[in-house]
Amino acid sequence: MSGVLIGFAIIGAVVAGGYVVGRAGILGPHAGYVVSRLAFFVASPCLMFGVLAGADVHVLFSSLLVASAVAALAAGAVFALVALLVWRRGVAPAVVGSLASSYVNAGNIGIPVSFYVLGDAAYSAPVILLQLLVLAPVALTILDITTSGRASLARILAQPLRNPILIASALGVVVAVSGIRLPDAVLEPVTLIGGAAIPLVLLGFGMSLHGQRVLERGSSRRDVVLATGLKLVFMPSVAWVAGVVLGLGPEQLYAAVVLAALPSAQNVFNYARRYERGEVLARDTVLLTSIGALPVLLLVSLLLAP
Repeated sequence: MSGVLIGFAIIGAVVAGGYVVGRAGILGPHAGYVVSRLAFFVASPCLMFGVLAGADVHVLFSSLLVASAVAALAAGAVFALVALLVWRRGVAPAVVGSLASSYVNAGNIGIPVSFYVLGDAAYSAPVILLQLLVLAPVALTILDITTSGRASLARILAQPLRNPILIASALGVVVAVSGIRLPDAVLEPVTLIGGAAIPLVLLGFGMSLHGQRVLERGSSRRDVVLATGLKLVFMPSVAWVAGVVLGLGPEQLYAAVVLAALPSAQNVFNYARRYERGEVLARDTVLLTSIGALPVLLLVSLLLAP
């Protein structure tokens, strides 16, 4: 239980610091935009390369990955269907909402929660792999096409080659699978820069909260409520069902549900800001799930902890 509390306390402190920085205006009016781009194009690629390059291949491609994939795809699909077919939302906002419903905070809270609650930080690696090599490429490709107004087979195939996070993640998996041992002179600078990714993303998120009200009128409240419910209730439930069907042992089943119950990742807001679509939806869902995930994780630990 203490691991969950520690992880959320750390995140809350940094987000609060970002809010103070934004409120004080000490970095100027365009600071949030610059911080988000620095995290997206520089720090996050370094972080994900380091995490995936050092991951255990057997853990990366385990049944836990399948359970996590089923839960994430189910949650994202439900939001997309409701947004597109019932509420008649545009494609880009529907994609952002689907990510908010299914893209978990497997990095800055998933890693500490995996370590403190599950006993092994490597549990978060399969989810990171799924999100950065499957969910993110598909979502970012759609966002790129819908916001640029150009769609062609060549552009779709070239999209991963233009995204630094996807390139770095793919290279990290190649290193992990091949067993290559990188020299410290190569790995340490990457690790050092990657260490700035989580603080930058959290600070940028905190800065974005200044002057904003959660669930304010005209801010797609029902989209936020749906995404929050899917993330905190539907997705962990699907993960539990998938885990039981796949025959996961008590420890892996517990891990699958805990990881599915993590809040929406700040990267969803980072992506939304990058493409200037669904920013309020992403911001409010990340904030509400970050608050609501704590009691959900405590309940999961109480019911399923081996």
